[in-house]
Amino acid sequence: MAGMLIDVTRCTGCETCVAACVRENHLDPVLADRDKATVPDGLSENRFTTVIRLDESHFAKKACMHCEEPGCVRACLVGGLTIGANGNVEYDPDKCIGCRYCMLACPFHIPRYEWSATVPFMKKCEMCEDRLAQGQIPACAEACPHDAILYGEREFLIEQANLRFSENPGRYIDHIWGEHEFHGTNVLYISDVDLISLGWPALNTVSHSIPHHTETMLKATPFIGGSVLAGVSGLSWIIRRRMELMNGNSHDDKGGMEQ
Repeated sequence: MAGMLIDVTRCTGCETCVAACVRENHLDPVLADRDKATVPDGLSENRFTTVIRLDESHFAKKACMHCEEPGCVRACLVGGLTIGANGNVEYDPDKCIGCRYCMLACPFHIPRYEWSATVPFMKKCEMCEDRLAQGQIPACAEACPHDAILYGEREFLIEQANLRFSENPGRYIDHIWGEHEFHGTNVLYISDVDLISLGWPALNTVSHSIPHHTETMLKATPFIGGSVLAGVSGLSWIIRRRMELMNGNSHDDKGGMEQ
């Protein structure tokens, strides 16, 4: 499985990665800039990647973590989210029904809803699956001018992280975020400051797997789905009944006129 290693010590907050993501996904740059200012973390249906300011001197890229056991995939009722060949979590809009269960299941709160669309669906980073299929690396990793984003096989990324630790003693916290948390993610982080503000658990605390976090919601899904189905069926029956009554009244009126 492949992924990305984000080195927070190299990120300057320039958002070149965001601009590359907007271009690659054919998003509206004006709306992307608007959402940066209006959405708390900057992520939206117009902005799949953002940069979070951790403190006065630290920044970090934020997007889909492409978890090894993604809760969004388990929660999706229709198979609209799947794990791709490269370990990236892919999204199929032709299957999506806009139920938003994936949003509830994600511990990082990544998927975003198209609130402004007439027929809304979910949007998120897919790690540039089209580029991966062509042997290219994700647009954000290619665009970063400071080499803060490294793409490669997960094992290679972990090796590179440990190599940077050994070559730069005292520069980093000796921890790879995503190596074990939430049963592992394919987007990994190394940093000299804690990353709680990105949604990671505090250091040296137990982190349950994503299935553990989503178990309650997944158990409730059949009941929620059944309730929605019952509501839709009831509404459909009411509409049909009203149409039958209207047609009946129309026939009665015509019969009265003929007499």
